[in-house]
Amino acid sequence: MIHHIIRILQAVAIFGCVSSSIYYILCLISARAFLRSGAGGGARSTHAMPPVSILKPLKGIDPEIHESFRSHCLQDYPEYEIVFGVSDQADPAVASVERLKREFPERAIQLVVCPNVLGSNVKVSNLEQIVQVAHHECLIVNDSDIRVERDYVQRIVAPLADERVGMVTCLYRGVAESTLGSRLEALGISTDFSAGVMAARLLEGGLSFGLGSTLAFRRRELNQIGGFKTIVDFLADDYELGHRIAGLGLKVALSDVVVETHLPAYDFGGFLAHQMRWARGVRDSRLGGYIGLASTFGLMWALLNLLVAGAAPWSWIVLGSVLLLRILVALAVGKSVLKDSQLLSQLWLLPLRDLIAVGVWVASFWGHTVTWRGDRFELRKGRLIRT
Repeated sequence: MIHHIIRILQAVAIFGCVSSSIYYILCLISARAFLRSGAGGGARSTHAMPPVSILKPLKGIDPEIHESFRSHCLQDYPEYEIVFGVSDQADPAVASVERLKREFPERAIQLVVCPNVLGSNVKVSNLEQIVQVAHHECLIVNDSDIRVERDYVQRIVAPLADERVGMVTCLYRGVAESTLGSRLEALGISTDFSAGVMAARLLEGGLSFGLGSTLAFRRRELNQIGGFKTIVDFLADDYELGHRIAGLGLKVALSDVVVETHLPAYDFGGFLAHQMRWARGVRDSRLGGYIGLASTFGLMWALLNLLVAGAAPWSWIVLGSVLLLRILVALAVGKSVLKDSQLLSQLWLLPLRDLIAVGVWVASFWGHTVTWRGDRFELRKGRLIRT
């Protein structure tokens, strides 16, 4: 009986090693395609540059928040405005916006206090209210902690000159603090999350979702899907917005622009809570693909194979081969695509990060609660229910 169980476990482990290796090879191919193609829309446009409204919903203070705000005021772009939205006039982010307005009096900067709570996702509730006062047809939404280069708006907006493109989104890299949780978070972004996005783009022939680092689209398409209010109860609002615009028969372009976020100094518990929120959000948005992640946990499968094979010489070769492919993916995506300057110093944490990811994946199926910016919710079919 035990012998049969070991044989079954070994067969499963070998299958996992093979499937993970195939996935890693697909990630390498997708990274190469991304670099060679310019990602479908990052080059400077030769078309007229339309005026743009940048919408930034706020709640609380993020690391390096003022420098992130300043980067949006330094754009090499002829006409744009920045509209910030908060739910509470006493929110500490208000002081950063007021400081920004004093520093850049020549910029069109608005701060809107959003009095109404339209749904469980306060960020989207604020977006629905601030878009009403925004002046322009072309809209960019990005998270409050995003820092950008001077040509960001120009390059992000350029693909929208093509009427077949309904949204432009982009990858991002995390700048970690010195804590273990922050470093593991940054490593996951650079070596796992972004690799998965590019692999999905390759396998599915394009994206059908957006990333909160940047969502650029036209007001026309936003109105066609019913506005922000149609997603005001969803946790994965960036995914939903991109998915619904793609549902109009339009493309979601992945720009070659890479933006930056300075991560909080997560302790280990904070890191796990953030990972669980992300995991359960993806689980509810793309259940089939999320379950399929089990076939990509290469290190876990290789270690299981090593164990059930009794550390036979060939099982060490399998482990080494899988680990080598995993490292190559990390370097191709994190170093070549994202230009993550911290990657090499954090690469030794990759096995730990990957094994933690397996634990988070398993735990995400047991429970429906998430914590987001201090508030606790129950997640039901992707919708947030305040507890």
